[in-house]
Amino acid sequence: MKIGTIDFGERPLFLAPMEDVTDIGFRHLCKRFGAAMVYTEFVSAEALVRDVKSTIDKLTISDEERPVGIQIYGRDTEAMVEAARIVEQARPDVIDLNFGCPVKKVAGKGAGAGMLRNIPLMLDITRQVVRAVSTPVTVKTRLGWDQNNLIITQLAEQLQDCGIQALTIHGRTRSQMYTGDADWTLIGEVRRNPRIHIPIIGNGDIRTREDVDRAFGEYGVDAVMVGRATFGAPWIFQEIAPHRPQPIPELQGSPTRSLSPLTTDQKIDLLLELLRINVERIDERRGIIHTRRHLASTPIFKGIPDFRQTRIAMLRAETVDELTAIIEQAREILHEER
Repeated sequence: MKIGTIDFGERPLFLAPMEDVTDIGFRHLCKRFGAAMVYTEFVSAEALVRDVKSTIDKLTISDEERPVGIQIYGRDTEAMVEAARIVEQARPDVIDLNFGCPVKKVAGKGAGAGMLRNIPLMLDITRQVVRAVSTPVTVKTRLGWDQNNLIITQLAEQLQDCGIQALTIHGRTRSQMYTGDADWTLIGEVRRNPRIHIPIIGNGDIRTREDVDRAFGEYGVDAVMVGRATFGAPWIFQEIAPHRPQPIPELQGSPTRSLSPLTTDQKIDLLLELLRINVERIDERRGIIHTRRHLASTPIFKGIPDFRQTRIAMLRAETVDELTAIIEQAREILHEER
C-alpha cells in the first residue's frame, strides 16, 4: 500500500490524529510498537495563519517518527491553502485535511465534519490545497452528516477527482459523534468501487486483532487507522497487528521491535516513560496534564478494585513524584491481585 512514494507494506496500521493525545512523545511510543504512520494533533488553519505559538508548536516532528502526517482543519479556502503551505515547511510526509471531527467547537462552526453540509466548499478547499503544495494531500471524513445523508460513496469519487492521494473514512456520521457502532459497510462499498484507485483507510471501533483482520479481509481496506483504543496503550499496534500471509516487510527507518507480549510491569514502565518524556518536553505541570488522559484511560489498571478512586487521584496529582507514587501503588495492588 502506497501514498505517493511511501510504501507502507501490506496491511499497515495507522495512529489517528487526536487532539491532546497524539503529541510527539506518544507518537514515538506508537511508532516503536508498530504504527506504520502517525499523525500530529489536528491543527487549526486560522491559528496557523495568525501564527499562534501553541499551534505552531504542534508542527514539530522528528525523523524518528516518519512517516508522519500533519492534519489541518478550517472552513475558509484561503486560510486552508495558506496553512497547508506553512505546514509543508515542517516537511511532513502527508498533509491531511480534517473533514471528520464531530465536536461542536469544530463542526458547529462549519469546519471538520461540518464540511459534510457544504460539499462544494469541501471540494474547493481540497482542490486548492492539492494545487498549492507538492506534499501528498489526503482527507479524513465520515459517512455523512446523519443517517439521512450517507454520501460517502459519491463523495469519495469527488475527493479523488480533486487530486487527493488517500482517503480515510470513519464509519459513523457526524450526528453519531462517537456513539453506537461504527458501520464499515459503506467503507467496504467505497473500497470495492472500480472507479476508486486511491488507498482507502478504514477507521472506527478497532480494538482487537479480530477487528483488524475483519477490516482487511471483509471490507478490503488498504490500511486501518486506530484511534481511541490507543489511549494509554501505545503497545496496542503490536497486540492487534494483522495476520499476514507473508512476512512483514521491514519499513525503512522503522525501529526494531520485539513481538513478545508485554508484561503488565513493562506497560506501566512505558506509561512512566511517557510521563518523563512529556515533562522533559514541556514542563512538569503541562507534562502531567498531557499524560493524565492516558493514565485515566489505560486498560492495565482495570483490575484494581475501586479503580475510580485511584483514577481521581491520578487526575488530581500535581507533581511527578506524587503521580509516580500513585502509579507505583497501583502496580503493587495489581501484583497482589495476581
